[in-house]
This record gives sequence, C-alpha cells and structure tokens, in this order.
Amino acid sequence: MSSELDGPRLAPANGGPADRLVVLVHGYGADGNDLIALGNHWRTLMPSAAFVAPNGPQRCDGNPMGYQWFPITRLDPVELLKGVESAAPLLDAFIDQELEANGLDGSRLALVGFSQGTMMSLHVGTRRVPGPVGILGYSGALVAPEKLADVPSRPPVMLIHGDADDMLPIQAMHAAAGALGDADFAVRWHVARGVGHGIDPEGLELGGRFIADCFA
Repeated sequence: MSSELDGPRLAPANGGPADRLVVLVHGYGADGNDLIALGNHWRTLMPSAAFVAPNGPQRCDGNPMGYQWFPITRLDPVELLKGVESAAPLLDAFIDQELEANGLDGSRLALVGFSQGTMMSLHVGTRRVPGPVGILGYSGALVAPEKLADVPSRPPVMLIHGDADDMLPIQAMHAAAGALGDADFAVRWHVARGVGHGIDPEGLELGGRFIADCFA
C-alpha cells in the first residue's frame, strides 16, 4: 500500500487564497479525475474553495486502470471495517497535509465521497477533531454503524442514492441514515429516482448546495 496519496486539484475560482477545502473521495476502481469534475461544477457556488481528489492508495483489483481504498470481495461487515480502518490513516494524513498547504485548520474542511469513497468519508470524517463542516455521500454505505456512539465528531451529513443502483442498493442509504439519526447526527437524504450507481444533475446540485450551506 502506498504511503502517500496524490491527485488532481482545483485552486479557488476567485484567484485568491482558499478559505475552505473540499476533499473528494472516489469510488472503487475509479481515480481522482473521476470526482474532481464535481469541483468544476461547484466552483461558482464556492469560489473561495480549494478542491482536491486523491487517488486511492492501491491499484484496483477489479480494474487495474483505477484505484481502490481497500479490496472488496463481498459486502461483508467485518471485511469492510478492516478495509476502512486500514486506509483511514492515509486519507487522514493527506487531509492534514492539504489543510496545511492551504493555511487552513480542520474546521474549514468538507468531505465528499462516492461509493467506497462515501464509506471512507463517513469513517474518517466522524473521527477527526475538529470534525469537517459536513459530509456528503453519494451511492455509498456506512461501515460499522455500531461504532457511531464512540465517535468524537458529528458533522451534518447528506446522503444521495439512486433507487436503481445495482452495485450498492438503496437500502444501504436508508440503513446509514437511520443509524446516523439514532446517533444524534443531523442527517438528510435524497432518493434519485431512476438513477443507478452514479450522480444525476439534481443530485449534483443538491450536494453542492449542501456543502456550500455547511460552510455558510
């Protein structure tokens, strides 16, 4: 497993120094280029934000052209927990480096994940102190909901998921939202009608506004 992460970045659209950082965490088999496009869409909403989308630490077992945060052979809770715990220190360290490079502290951070990246964002974001201003998760799942009682941070969370997702079924979103709500998180969710394992224009707009509102 690589010890250092890197990936594409977008400087603030207003040409000034960043006053907030949005870290975009890609899904299994993808890479940072797959999600940095979200930053391009949201730059007008958040012109003073820096965006970065790190590549996962491993080449993907199922797609050698892409990356993974950890191997997935099946959606087994024990395997998923082992995976997020193994990759979390690398993502955490990368976030710290990016915050420092932009002269920001952890209170000026938002996390956005897709699929496996949502698992990572929910795991890492709830364990950072200070926590991020918000976590946005597309087409993902919550790993180890039973551990939420012990996490130090409870940032607002928004989950967006397609009801035609055949990779991670919509039930994963409902389970995550229920567990987060039970653990006293402010959580909202949106079902993308007719959408598979992806992000539609409505989900893109809703997610961007959620992150912008969290910073506001």
